[in-house]
Amino acid sequence: MASDTNRKAAESLLAALPQPEGEAGWVRDVRAAARARLLEAGAPNRRDEYWRFTNPARLIKPQPAPVAEAGAAPVEGADPYPGVEAHAAVFVNGTYRGDLSSDGAPDGVAIAQLSDVLAQDITIARELFGKLELAGHEKVLRPLAMLNTATAREGLVLQVTGQVATTLHVSHRQIGDGAAMLRHLVRVESGGEITLIESGHTTNSLIEVDVAPGGTFRHLRVSLGDQAPTVSHIFARVGEGAVFKSFMLSADGSLTRNETVMDLVGDDAVGHVAGAVLGKGDSHIDNTIFITHSALNGESRQVFKNVLTEKTTAVFQGKIFVRQPAQKTDGYQISQSVVLDDGAEFLVKPELEIYADDVKCSHGSTTGALDPDGLFYLMARGVPRRMAEAMLIEAFADEAIEEIDDDALAEAMRDHVRAWMASRT
Repeated sequence: MASDTNRKAAESLLAALPQPEGEAGWVRDVRAAARARLLEAGAPNRRDEYWRFTNPARLIKPQPAPVAEAGAAPVEGADPYPGVEAHAAVFVNGTYRGDLSSDGAPDGVAIAQLSDVLAQDITIARELFGKLELAGHEKVLRPLAMLNTATAREGLVLQVTGQVATTLHVSHRQIGDGAAMLRHLVRVESGGEITLIESGHTTNSLIEVDVAPGGTFRHLRVSLGDQAPTVSHIFARVGEGAVFKSFMLSADGSLTRNETVMDLVGDDAVGHVAGAVLGKGDSHIDNTIFITHSALNGESRQVFKNVLTEKTTAVFQGKIFVRQPAQKTDGYQISQSVVLDDGAEFLVKPELEIYADDVKCSHGSTTGALDPDGLFYLMARGVPRRMAEAMLIEAFADEAIEEIDDDALAEAMRDHVRAWMASRT
């Protein structure tokens, strides 16, 4: 039961955002239930266990939805995935822009707009919308995900029926102020395979991903530079023999919260979540991961590397939850930080909750400065200090980057690490 303060904060969030109209009855029911859950839970605060390292005040400040005119100029910037050919889907201020997006859809995937799909009674979205998000609250309440379910109406609905050779790039762009909300639904059918990459900024985004037996879903998100506070969620369900892999690169920004909630529901399912954090100034970057093993022979990996300077704070909260039937589980978790300035801080909360008796699960975390021996070795051979630091940082971050299967995407992430190190003053 929420306190009066938290409930009023939740009411303010809902009041600031327009309620969607013209939707099917089943959608109205899902949204009403989400609003009720949010009011019951209340807005998050620092006393909540999973928010004690990150102050959510800037994320729960009510903001009206931004208005994007049809002809509004998009925010320009460098392509975060140079050299990667992709089918583009562009959103400006949370609104789809067909004039900036690629035409049609790649072979093997059907693409629809969420706002169109939610007006229909018979749709695959009925099996997904709000269902995975609701299941993700079994152990931990996630009020900002409830807010997304209650109010977000723009996004993509993807049904992947084949092996999609073309990468799909969802670009989120923001002009001015206001809370942009996005919701994407992804259903990967048996044998289907797709790579989804994201870039840009959205106040509150959520992806529900259902990977059927034998399917493969790969995801990569890049968040760069100065931007307003943002929270992103992924709720995934991974079937028998299916594969889910996600990588997140977060560089700077005032406040970034990335949440991934995954349930390996089928035997022999694989779920990997990895990321790299590059922080300077007073940026605050939080990666919160919760992986549930519900079936036999599941494999999960959480690999996060943090490089912190100045007054940056990085947070890693990672949990592996193993149900009793999930024998032969292999769960691995590692979070490491290199702190380059005394003012930077790394806050970590690794967790294991295991009810099966035949498992292999481990977690570890380290924080420290650059290896002085390695630095001395390079400098003694004529490598300038800044270049030597950059070489060591690149090698340090590479364990996480190696989780990316696509060589071109992995090299793009290495380029971001090099550029960030080169930009240090």
